[in-house]
Amino acid sequence: MDGKIDVLLYGVGAIGSFYAFILNRVPSVRLTLVARSNYEAVKANGITLNSDIHGKHTFRPFKVVNNPTDVAGHYDYIVCVNKAINQDAVAKSLTPVVSDTTTIVLIQNGVGNEDPFRAQFPNCSILSCVTWVGATQTSPGIVTHIKSENTEIGLFPNSLLSPTLEATRLSDFTALLKAGNTKFVVEPNVQIRRWEKVVWNVAWNAITSLTQIDTQTWLHSSPDAIPLTKALMEEVIEVARKSGVPMRDGLVDELFTKILALPGVYTSMQKDVVARNPLEIDVILGVPVRKARELGVKIPVLEVIYTLVAAVDYGVREGKLFP
Repeated sequence: MDGKIDVLLYGVGAIGSFYAFILNRVPSVRLTLVARSNYEAVKANGITLNSDIHGKHTFRPFKVVNNPTDVAGHYDYIVCVNKAINQDAVAKSLTPVVSDTTTIVLIQNGVGNEDPFRAQFPNCSILSCVTWVGATQTSPGIVTHIKSENTEIGLFPNSLLSPTLEATRLSDFTALLKAGNTKFVVEPNVQIRRWEKVVWNVAWNAITSLTQIDTQTWLHSSPDAIPLTKALMEEVIEVARKSGVPMRDGLVDELFTKILALPGVYTSMQKDVVARNPLEIDVILGVPVRKARELGVKIPVLEVIYTLVAAVDYGVREGKLFP
């Protein structure tokens, strides 16, 4: 053994490129990237990160591939930073590079992300992460990072494994984040943070995608905009609580204080509509809707929003959106 930690990072968009930069600067890490739409650019030129915090860096990881089947052997960590679309297919595609000692790290929006990976890899540890990194891929392999930077990370507990082993795998991965000089917080119940971000994303991603206006324009568009948005958020919070996630009181007011302090926000889902890319509809909207229906929670606003965003997503996939 050469003492290297083998890490496969799946998805090299803006956020994936940021975490590739963090992990690539750790001497003990041997990093392989699975790049898709920007494969040719990253393979030829590496990744360039222009960061307000870390400065400008161009780097080339150990290996860049287009598909997990293009590499041999098993990895210590598989870090999924892809958009959470077709999660079942992604999990199955990783089977050749996963062993029972592999730890899977999910850095994605949404809730329910872990389930396909737990089903596919029942003997693996899963680390679940919420990221607050402000990054944009301005062209293939070129990423701009502003000052927003934090990772909330915790275990998706596996009853088949000892808590001590799981805790060790979590601490070993956070040691890599620390060595890569990025901010993180270990969460005892990371599902709380996941649902808090879903409350945010259900509102702003969905509404901006449907209206194609920024958040400030929406909030000032009519007297009904703020009450409707708050009702939508409250419905998602109620679904989380009925699902056993202890959401705190006052969260809606906190999120509104945050959004009102920002200039008008254009969301990633809104940008996907403009670019005619498939939307992360399932993990952001679909899972809360399904859980509400299973648990008998009334979600009149959420159901309408979900149905409308699903129509936009269908239009994107079918090439039917108005030019």
